Amino acid sequence: MTSPLFRPFACKSLSLANRLVMAPMTRSKSPQSIPGPDVAAYYRRRAEGGVGLIVTEGTTVDRPAATNDANVPNFHAPASLAGWRRVVEEVHAAGGRIAPQLWHQGMLRKPGTGPHPDAASDGPSGLSASGKLVGQPMSEADIADTIDAFAKAAAAAQEIGFDAVEIHGAHGYLIDQFFWEGANQRDDSWGGDYVKRTRFAAEIVRAIRARVGEAYPIILRFSQWKQQDYGARLAQTPDELAAFLEPLAAAGTDIFHCSTRRFWEPEFEGSTLNLAGWTKKLTGKPTITVGSVGLKGADFVQTFRTREASDVGELGELEARLERDEFDLVAVGRALLADAAWAVKVRDGRFGELAPFSASSLATLA
Repeated sequence: MTSPLFRPFACKSLSLANRLVMAPMTRSKSPQSIPGPDVAAYYRRRAEGGVGLIVTEGTTVDRPAATNDANVPNFHAPASLAGWRRVVEEVHAAGGRIAPQLWHQGMLRKPGTGPHPDAASDGPSGLSASGKLVGQPMSEADIADTIDAFAKAAAAAQEIGFDAVEIHGAHGYLIDQFFWEGANQRDDSWGGDYVKRTRFAAEIVRAIRARVGEAYPIILRFSQWKQQDYGARLAQTPDELAAFLEPLAAAGTDIFHCSTRRFWEPEFEGSTLNLAGWTKKLTGKPTITVGSVGLKGADFVQTFRTREASDVGELGELEARLERDEFDLVAVGRALLADAAWAVKVRDGRFGELAPFSASSLATLA
């Protein structure tokens, strides 16, 4: 196999057979927040299908208002951790590698929802996605407890046998709310300009590093866009992106997972580099690219809601960018939902056998 997608990759204690990553995708199929045998089987099928690294659906840390859905798995209750241990065992038995994505929804969790409906939603300034004041800013004690919750979850992941850990710092959720000026209007050391607003995420990375040691890989997912605003930008220029990323890299991030809607779109004018390409160039750290991989002409959200994405898409540009070392790993989402064997079929050139993704069949995909 000559495709760079199927070359091995290593970072600290993490060794992968290829460069393909299963992107984290929320499923809401863990009643009482406990991942059951069906969840373990779901991830095992992707490992058997040839994915190098699986990043799980978002799994919530130990804060009462971390999620709006009791069917989203958590990563702190003993029964949930036992379920995750089974997931790891199944994936490893199939020869795969896996990392949990640790998640807190922040102010995107509407008050009165989730397993603890009476809990107040957490946010840097108590602002809703529309900028309306709907709660109280997180206190110093709240912030310290949340940082510790992420660190405890990461330590549990290491103890259970996960191969790495990913922190969800993208898409308008809690960590991203600290990044974003529209949500973080604090005038203390947790606010300030776009560089100072990285402190919350950096302290989470530092706390995790202190728990897991130097050899255990920490992945941080971030994005420029938000669910509320696809045109939002944390950094308007490469220099601003470099200043934003420096504290996160210095804190101990090993791999940046750079979330974009379409991997082929350039991040800044004057260069074809996407967000993962710029992040690697500026930090020297390995990066994961993501965004409509394997879906030709697919719209990021509308494919889920109204349309079908039935073509594998053109992988030539993706492979060329990987060959140029613009990024290191490639995350695949919807294509792997539709076909658990997507990776091995692509590896073997069996494109005609790939199952199409369709919104109408989403409920039955396993």
